[in-house]
Amino acid sequence: MRRRLIVTYVTLLAAVLVGLNVPLAVTIAGTVANRMFADRQGDTARFASLAEPALRNDQFGALGDELRQYDEMFGIAAVVVGRDGRPVLASRSGIDLTDPRLRAAVDSALSGQRADLAPRVWPWQRDPMVVAEPVGGGGQVTGAALTVSPTGALSGAIWRSWALLAGVSALVLLAGAAAAAPLANWMLRPVQQLDQAAHALAAGRFADRALEGPGPPELRRLTTSFNTMADRVATLVERQRNFVSYASHQLRTPLATLRLWVENLAPSVLPAGREDHRMVAAEIERMGAMCDALLAYARAEATADDITDVDAAEVADARVAIWSQAFRQAGIGLVRAGERRAPVRAAPQALDQALDALLSNAVKFVGRGNRVVVVVDTLAPRPRATAGWVDIHVIDNGPGLPPADLAQATEPFWRSPGHQHVDGSGLGVTVAEALVTASGGRLDLMPAQPYGLHARVRLPGVPAAGVARPPDPAAVDPATVEPAAVEPA
Repeated sequence: MRRRLIVTYVTLLAAVLVGLNVPLAVTIAGTVANRMFADRQGDTARFASLAEPALRNDQFGALGDELRQYDEMFGIAAVVVGRDGRPVLASRSGIDLTDPRLRAAVDSALSGQRADLAPRVWPWQRDPMVVAEPVGGGGQVTGAALTVSPTGALSGAIWRSWALLAGVSALVLLAGAAAAAPLANWMLRPVQQLDQAAHALAAGRFADRALEGPGPPELRRLTTSFNTMADRVATLVERQRNFVSYASHQLRTPLATLRLWVENLAPSVLPAGREDHRMVAAEIERMGAMCDALLAYARAEATADDITDVDAAEVADARVAIWSQAFRQAGIGLVRAGERRAPVRAAPQALDQALDALLSNAVKFVGRGNRVVVVVDTLAPRPRATAGWVDIHVIDNGPGLPPADLAQATEPFWRSPGHQHVDGSGLGVTVAEALVTASGGRLDLMPAQPYGLHARVRLPGVPAAGVARPPDPAAVDPATVEPAAVEPA
């Protein structure tokens, strides 16, 4: 943004300078030409006044000497023509009065007209300046005086004036460019601080604030408003977390006490009420699990400040080993495939708990005789200057979920209509998504092929020295980064 602002400022300044300099350059060329034309017009009028008595008395000696001295001194040819348009006296030989420009000037002077307007002269032109004055008195024209001035000196004067104008404009442009950098820094410093503070707030670092300092008054007010908003957001989030954590923690004790009382009542329950007793105990157990899930969810939203390096392949191996017994008892196959080493950046225990939630759901919903594959896939970074991403896939060939249900599966307490009878709090996938998001990644639920559920955890890879962090995972096209495809048979 700083570069664009400087380029825009310098471009506008250059446009203004061009808009001012072009008409000024034209004016300068016209002024220099008018000055020369006025000088030549005066000289030509003087020769015309001297030629009038010479033509009347047919005495040209003094006038001829005057014209030759003028030509020798200034290098300007001078000619006196008679009424018939033929040369009578010239300062040098070889002046061609048949030249269209000279002929037109002589004819205009013989008709009694004087040259009042200077011709437009550009520095790249080489045509001489021709000035003609009528000779005569009392309303009678007896001849014409003509001067033919070379314009080399005039062109040089115009070029020098234009060069001076261009040099001054270049200095102004350089000064403007030099002033643009501190001006841009002054204007954008609050914006940069706001950008950093907004990124910190989005990442869950609620303690970071935009520093209030120099800058435009509007941006300083915006900084103050942003900090006020961040304080309120941080307060609300902290209150929410504390409430969920406190409420869940406080409910655990009475639920544990209630469960103990219900268990103590078991010997006294008559056979007719044992089923009701069992249902009450199971409901108390479910409420306790829900409190544990709420505590996990509250902790998941507070892990963004604690990111570390984790080997996703090692975590996947450990979780598969832990869940193998449960899968065997449920009659479901569990396979580990893919990379054997895949460092990622994640919050402590985030990937462990996310895989636990996904594998726990798989045990409940995949169904006996089916299979679950856990794949760790390292994505090649594009471009190579970034660290890339690591995908951890949990793919099954069970009944799966309809597309409409996949979009709601991460919502808190959501339960599939077909699985309302299965034990659970409805927070497992929600907690998993919160943990992955807090680690800078994302959790996607997709249909597996040809059927089943495909859960993908995408986490940022560990960048090597001098390698940039990967781009936002939302900007990565999922169609280009699917695993080499390990699907359950």
